[in-house]
Amino acid sequence: MLTGDLVAVWEVALSDGVYRVEFAHGTTTGKRVVHVNGQEVIRKDWMFKLVGQETFTVGSSNTKATIFIEAISGFAYEYTLEVDGKSLQKFTDNRAKITKTWLLKVDGEDCRVVLEKDTMDVWCNGQKMDTKGEFVDDGTETHFMLGEHECCIKAASSGRKRSGIVHFLLLDGEKVPASTQ
Repeated sequence: MLTGDLVAVWEVALSDGVYRVEFAHGTTTGKRVVHVNGQEVIRKDWMFKLVGQETFTVGSSNTKATIFIEAISGFAYEYTLEVDGKSLQKFTDNRAKITKTWLLKVDGEDCRVVLEKDTMDVWCNGQKMDTKGEFVDDGTETHFMLGEHECCIKAASSGRKRSGIVHFLLLDGEKVPASTQ
């Protein structure tokens, strides 16, 4: 865990999980330390240049992330995180368009199910699931198991041009509400 020099914390939601990025910047020592989910990925001590950038990867897909360090006045600094070449906000907004996420409890365990709409890959708690897809009258169904439970992600036309296709998750036939992350 980072101590005294912690200056920024970000949450990065990927298909295989939500990653916590912590950045410590010692403005008197020039130290830079980056942790991802508590694991140190970068440590630089005694850097004479206090501004610049640090690049590392996040998640099993090795998604590129860069922290930018900029002086805004005197000894004040601004820290921004870019993921996959986009600001964190833009990256998050883009992922919201290409993925759908559900948070649910299965047998008392928290599960985060993510559908990648472009590939139809399904992830649960960091594991890519074995799925079986089929075409049905009103769209497609992607079937997979969570433990002993049958799951199905249905994709169907919303009937409206602007919203296009809607996806919903069924756990043992019961509809699960979608999550915002």
